Amino acid sequence: MGKKKGKKIRVAFKKNRQKNVRKNKLSSHRVDEQLDSQYMDATERLSGKGDLTRHRTVMGVEQETKDGTSIVIDIDESTCIRGRVIRSQGLNSVVQAEDGSRYACTIRRLVRTMSRDDRNAVVAGDHVLIRPEGDDNQAVIERVEPRRSYLSRGSKRREHILVSNIDQAVIVVSADDPPLKPSLIDRFLISSEKGNIHSIICINKIDLVNPVEFQPLIGVYAQMGYDIVLTSVVDDTGIPRLRSLLKGKQTVFSGQSGVGKSSLLNRIDRQLLLETAEISQDNRKGRHTTRSAVLLEISSGGWVVDTPGIRQLELWDVIPGEVEGFFRDFCPFIPQCRFPDCSHTHEADCGVKHAVAHDFISRKRYQSYLKIIASDDPRPVYHQ
Repeated sequence: MGKKKGKKIRVAFKKNRQKNVRKNKLSSHRVDEQLDSQYMDATERLSGKGDLTRHRTVMGVEQETKDGTSIVIDIDESTCIRGRVIRSQGLNSVVQAEDGSRYACTIRRLVRTMSRDDRNAVVAGDHVLIRPEGDDNQAVIERVEPRRSYLSRGSKRREHILVSNIDQAVIVVSADDPPLKPSLIDRFLISSEKGNIHSIICINKIDLVNPVEFQPLIGVYAQMGYDIVLTSVVDDTGIPRLRSLLKGKQTVFSGQSGVGKSSLLNRIDRQLLLETAEISQDNRKGRHTTRSAVLLEISSGGWVVDTPGIRQLELWDVIPGEVEGFFRDFCPFIPQCRFPDCSHTHEADCGVKHAVAHDFISRKRYQSYLKIIASDDPRPVYHQ
């Protein structure tokens, strides 16, 4: 894609970005002005009526993405190196350049203070341009390129992007210890599809149960076209197949704490040596061992991302009326609903409820749907 000529764009500046100081504390104002000017050049202008309404005029281009318009800041690319964020934590990131060298990076103030819906200026997987500083592999991230895919969740009323620019997500659940939660699978499927990511469902620790017990569940998702893998690190069940699905792909492993994501990755590639922990016997919940998302290259070809485990997945920017579109098994029956805005909860002549009553749609999937729309909609949900 050719480089578009930049133009002046009015960009919202992040609000409440500094602490209040006393009006007569001139040293604090001077320090803040110095920090602002450090990251500004002739193409940038700061204006507004105060810290709460700041805007900045920058040179850049507006680029259409899957989720709207993204602003690409115009910078001097001749002084920069292209790379990929391997790990990002707070204001510090590790970036791998195209030649394989790695840089410890900070983030340009303009990049991290632009007003955004998501809480992460930079995440693992981002393609970035960095400007080296000094001779000790230190650099500044000057620009983050638009993301082609991402896995995210809601966190404190903001979007928390876990990882970007990946091909597929392995949704790891455990057959037991901790117990399997089908509704969590459905939430991950929605988040993955919304982020333009292919999903693979991995039921781990299958050695702890009789696999026959899970055939109905497997059948439900397999009929919808999802890849299903049953695995065990104890006897290597499913490991060769899972390894083949990862070959040549960029894959994020996601799921609740304690399901065995890190253990699976260690079995797939014994050189990874990721930290693992036992399940808490008090509450049968997992213990966090992975603290931040990190990209890892595997010997069989491809990259994997180990992410911190979660106990709940809050969907981001998915309203109740959109949820039905992510339930593939609902789609053939939605046109049979009497009302075009049917919520499939209390309405008469509902094609989805009729399909559930006649076992064309799994009752567990339907209950999962009801839970999802109830948690994201303050209105009451009526169960049949």
